[in-house]
Amino acid sequence: MSEGARVLVVANKTAATPALLEAVRERAARGPAVFTLLVPNAAHGLHKLVDPEDQGRSEAEAVIELAVPLLEEAAGGPVDSMIGVPEPLAAIQDAVNVHGFDELIISTLPQRVSKWLHLDLPAKASGLGLPVTTVVASSRAERAMA
Repeated sequence: MSEGARVLVVANKTAATPALLEAVRERAARGPAVFTLLVPNAAHGLHKLVDPEDQGRSEAEAVIELAVPLLEEAAGGPVDSMIGVPEPLAAIQDAVNVHGFDELIISTLPQRVSKWLHLDLPAKASGLGLPVTTVVASSRAERAMA
């Protein structure tokens, strides 16, 4: 019996946001799916000079520790996780090539502050030939008005 579609959820700072949790809930409701959270290993600032792997990994691990239980609740089942290379498109390509995902959900910060949207990550990731759903977290101002 098939487990369903393999869905790669790509997120960092937005991994536990209501918008992403709702997108995972909606995808799980559409049909059988197995979810994996990919957090690119983000080293930045002076930490790159000291120990980029250690600093970025601990930040990514903290994101995973916070987000996975919430994503599991939204998905209605277990969610795997992995830490990818710092460059998000390369991290996605590596994950797809090694694990053979069927779909992508990319979660980003709002347009005005999102590096991923400025790099056009969703369009570039669609070049892998997989369906891509883009989830943009709402800004604090938008949440305050809601």
